[in-house]
Amino acid sequence: MITYSLATIIVLVFVLIVSMFRVLREYERAVVFLLGRFYQVKGPGLIIIIPVIQQMVRVDLRTIVLDVPTQDLITRDNVSVKVNAVVYFRVVDPKMAINNVENYLEATSQLSQTTLRSVLGQHELDELLSARDELNKDLQAILDQHTDNWGIKVANVEIKHVDLDDSMVRALARQAEAERSRRAKVIHAIGELEASAKLREAADVLNQAPNAVQLRYMQTLTEISNDRTTTIVFPMPIDLVDKFSNVMASAKKQEDQ
Repeated sequence: MITYSLATIIVLVFVLIVSMFRVLREYERAVVFLLGRFYQVKGPGLIIIIPVIQQMVRVDLRTIVLDVPTQDLITRDNVSVKVNAVVYFRVVDPKMAINNVENYLEATSQLSQTTLRSVLGQHELDELLSARDELNKDLQAILDQHTDNWGIKVANVEIKHVDLDDSMVRALARQAEAERSRRAKVIHAIGELEASAKLREAADVLNQAPNAVQLRYMQTLTEISNDRTTTIVFPMPIDLVDKFSNVMASAKKQEDQ
């Protein structure tokens, strides 16, 4: 009986001694409590935890990827959209992450959802679609400020998807089409303006050298004759017609006399 009791005690002492040793990985830390009060942060590597008297909580220091569920929100211009995002954060102070908040992962998730709705709801739809970099920085700054007391560092926030209703998608398509049409008209008007300016410059040059008009007519006739066509339209100068008219009038006047 004594031998059995002694063996039992030896086994219990051995189990107790073995349970005192804990191994933490490089990315892990142990928040140790002594009789319920915070003692210290230990790790990584081999640490000793006194059973019953001390308790420990493991904390992972690696970057955590948090997927923010899709949130329904209304933009400042009264457009209903669905937005989701992803948050990258990590624990930088294990003591604060354990002592200051019950569940830092759940708390960060809920804070991300409410911040996403409140911040994006202050912007218009066009900003939501085109200015994502600025919105991501605003979200990251706000989340980092609120989670600072939890020992958490928010590294990055990315808006993933902005889902619109079919009616709004069609409206945006019509808006884009109208914008492209407006740009086309403006470009066409600018082209006409530049062409008219060049034509005016050409007319000034031709006025200074009237013979150049005849050379231009001959060049045009040469270009037309290269085409396989049986009809050639050749423009006749107005001043040439006036000369013929004057000659005919003079000849008729002489006959009358």
